[in-house]
Amino acid sequence: MPERPTPPSSSPSPAAPSSPFPSTAGAFPPESRAAVVTALRTAGCVFAEEEAELILAAARTPGELTALVDRRASGLPLEQVLGWAEFRGLRVLVEPGVFVPRRRTEFLVEQAVAQARDARVVVDLCCGSGAVGAALAAALGPAELHAADIDPAAVRCARRNIAPLGGRVHLGDLFEALPAGLRGRVDVLAANVPYVPTAEVGLLPSEARDHEPPVALDGGADGLDVLRRVTAAAPAWLAPGGCLLVETSERQAPAALEAFTRAGLTPRLAVSRELYAHVVIGTKARPGPSETPGSAVRRSGHPAA
Repeated sequence: MPERPTPPSSSPSPAAPSSPFPSTAGAFPPESRAAVVTALRTAGCVFAEEEAELILAAARTPGELTALVDRRASGLPLEQVLGWAEFRGLRVLVEPGVFVPRRRTEFLVEQAVAQARDARVVVDLCCGSGAVGAALAAALGPAELHAADIDPAAVRCARRNIAPLGGRVHLGDLFEALPAGLRGRVDVLAANVPYVPTAEVGLLPSEARDHEPPVALDGGADGLDVLRRVTAAAPAWLAPGGCLLVETSERQAPAALEAFTRAGLTPRLAVSRELYAHVVIGTKARPGPSETPGSAVRRSGHPAA
């Protein structure tokens, strides 16, 4: 795993005498902004102007500004430099060494909300920073929220995002991390699994390759190893009518759909061309009335769709 960089200081840093970013009454003058933009553009940042504004807003002293710019210029993801990422209108805390939530994953949340607006139990598996779980909690309202990840750094970060929402975060390998009492009760199971084929991890941008944990990226030989494990075990954890949602790629979608079908879930593929996002959604069948009397009514009391 790559060495983790030092996070931005949580307290103001003294200004270095040689700092190229002078301060005036706590605000950075135009020449400072120009210097930041130039430094970022020289480092290869495509959106140097936009990133400069965010970094300038985060810095409280010239010394802190210099440190933030240096971290970004060295290749650290902007979200890890700032300490947060915007995700579905939320400011999600992102610590160094933790997977940065992608904008395309907002589509997975959108699909989950549309699929199960009355969800009472929500699980964010392979949670990383906990962005998906936090966004689901914000959109769905009161729900029993759980998240899990195999990476201790991710679990620490996710607790900062999910605990204030009343959720619980567990450390462990997929379903092994979850309380046994959740079996058969989960209405929404969102699993943003790693799906980059092992041979292609080295082709990722350096921001991901060098600063995000390999366990959050590497999905095995064809990128679907973790997806298959999640899909095979999911039916035992889902409530009747509950759904599993997994992000994948366009190329992998047919094989992912096949895995859902083999697991006994009813699958469909949702696609956002704007975000270049592909989400496979699998629903667990409800028992027929002859099998379970009264099963046409959900635990929430609402008639089944």
